[in-house]
Amino acid sequence: MAQKDRPWLFRTYAGHSTASASNALYRSNLAKGQTGLSVAFDLPTQTGYDSDHVLAGGEVGKVGVPISHLGDMRALFADIPLDQMNTSMTINATAAWLLALYVTVAEEQGADIAALKGTVQNDIIKEYLSRGTYVFPPAPSLKLIGDIAEYCYTSVPKWNPMNVCSYHLQEAGATPEQELAFALATATAVLDEVRPRVSEEDFPGLVARISFFVNAGIRFVTEMCKMRAFVDLWDEICAERYGVEDPKLRRFRYGVQVNSLGLTEQQPENNVYRILMEMLAVTLSKKARARAVQLPAWNEALGLPRPWDQQWSLRMQQIMAYETDLLEYDDLFDGNPAVDRKVEALKTGAREELARIDEMGGAVAAIDYMKSRLVESNADRLVRIERGDTTVVGVNAFTGGEKSPLVDEQGGIMTVDPAVEQEQIDRLQAWRDDRDDLAVRRALDDLRSAAREGRNIMPPSIACAKAGVTTGEWGTAIRAEFGEYRAPTGVSKAVSNAATGLDDLREAVGDVAARLGRPLTFLVGKPGLDGHSNGAEQIACRARDAGMDVIYDGIRLTPEQIVTAAREGRAHVIGLSILSGSHLPLVRDMLARLAAENLTVPVVVGGIIPEEDAAQLRKDGVARVYTPKDFELNRIMFDLVDLVDPDRTVAAE
Repeated sequence: MAQKDRPWLFRTYAGHSTASASNALYRSNLAKGQTGLSVAFDLPTQTGYDSDHVLAGGEVGKVGVPISHLGDMRALFADIPLDQMNTSMTINATAAWLLALYVTVAEEQGADIAALKGTVQNDIIKEYLSRGTYVFPPAPSLKLIGDIAEYCYTSVPKWNPMNVCSYHLQEAGATPEQELAFALATATAVLDEVRPRVSEEDFPGLVARISFFVNAGIRFVTEMCKMRAFVDLWDEICAERYGVEDPKLRRFRYGVQVNSLGLTEQQPENNVYRILMEMLAVTLSKKARARAVQLPAWNEALGLPRPWDQQWSLRMQQIMAYETDLLEYDDLFDGNPAVDRKVEALKTGAREELARIDEMGGAVAAIDYMKSRLVESNADRLVRIERGDTTVVGVNAFTGGEKSPLVDEQGGIMTVDPAVEQEQIDRLQAWRDDRDDLAVRRALDDLRSAAREGRNIMPPSIACAKAGVTTGEWGTAIRAEFGEYRAPTGVSKAVSNAATGLDDLREAVGDVAARLGRPLTFLVGKPGLDGHSNGAEQIACRARDAGMDVIYDGIRLTPEQIVTAAREGRAHVIGLSILSGSHLPLVRDMLARLAAENLTVPVVVGGIIPEEDAAQLRKDGVARVYTPKDFELNRIMFDLVDLVDPDRTVAAE
């Protein structure tokens, strides 16, 4: 019998509520056969705020684990020997800080730092384009990526210092060609940044440490071909642009989480099949097989998966690796003419996009262009679903049938106890009370000096970790030197294909505007730290196409800022987009502020909102609640028209 290939790393993207609860989940998953960790951090941690910051309200422990200081990191990895682990940390703007905490905990465990294996995602450019957890402007952010790469190459050589992430690009609507091009443009921007930092003979070794994190959608043949195109294009770039001669150092190394964008709230049990088909795209072709795979759970469109749900996805990987004969064969697609044609077509399209980006000066200079292209592509995707050109089973076809027995009275998801936030804040305050304040001040002074003087940020960050500095203090110090940044929304420049039914919608919008005596004004707001702006962008685009005046200032706004914008912009209706699970506290804050200012503006809310919470929001005074099942944007637009009709609603004047 032929020697089997080793399977990929089995991972589950996980983290929630507290460090100790997440630690218990990690140890449980490892005991079930998971072979690597993939850490999800909460939004305050991702954006450099402490758990008691005003912007962190309602966000603590919701989409990941809160890590405010070294004590939290110790608790997160308690009884998990880091020198035996391969850990992926989905962290970007604050990657240097979380890596500093990780290295410090590993040192405390007695590990040889040079032997640590893992990855920090550390891809800021895609944050500007899709995910939204950026903090600093592009140039200093690129410098931070370079700092981590330089530090890892000399001190943690088996660690991947940068994980170019195309996953969120596809989640934002990227075509395969765009995903290829935008990710590769990011990789070249990073390598151009770090090339002067190492010797010419060492540079190929640093190139080999750059890894990728990709997405695999439901069109699994196209996605498999995309991965083969990635392999070819990366080899081409490494050889021709950077002169890397050793083929082993040009190898395209990637991990994957399969598509979450296509998971449906309707008939959620169907998502199991979707996840399986998407996994095939990154495992079938040996030439382009993933090195690590993490799968979403069947119910992620409903809310936070439970441990059992994650176990089910893990078992899917194990069955593929250990029960089938997949790993016994060479590549199944070499020499296949249909595959070769598709791969070449994808490479041609990607090269054309890469050429345009290069003409603009590279990925950093082309951020505005790439963002608008993603918004356009996502709009086109939604139009195809609305028209029925793209079939989504259970959504726009085959919608009848039995109710899912998997969705129980709790909604089939795990919920985070609201008390968790206050408990985390109490632990944070106790940490501050017990530390050496003088040591903290000295460490922060050196951190600020390093940022100001252009020194590598990693050594002073590690010193800060050991001194007891908090995540928010680290973030504040770096913000003071680098400044903050607000990325382009892509809405104003995006040009979408016209959806069907716009004529009737525009007529209705025009009629209500005539009765109002001015254009119908719609404010789209994203309160809190949630950076998933794809839905908000599409709502804003469709409202604009329908003839409404749209106010959309992007992500990460306080309720106070949104209320001010509504008053100054004389908004007729406010739409809030919240996908982090923090809808109840943020919306209630908004409603209270509107009432305090006597603004009688109807509020609608969209997000991943369980029905129990939706009922509570309506009881609180929200006019409409929309979830992922509400994919018909024109119907939502007609709802807005009805809400602001002066015969029914007192508009904000």
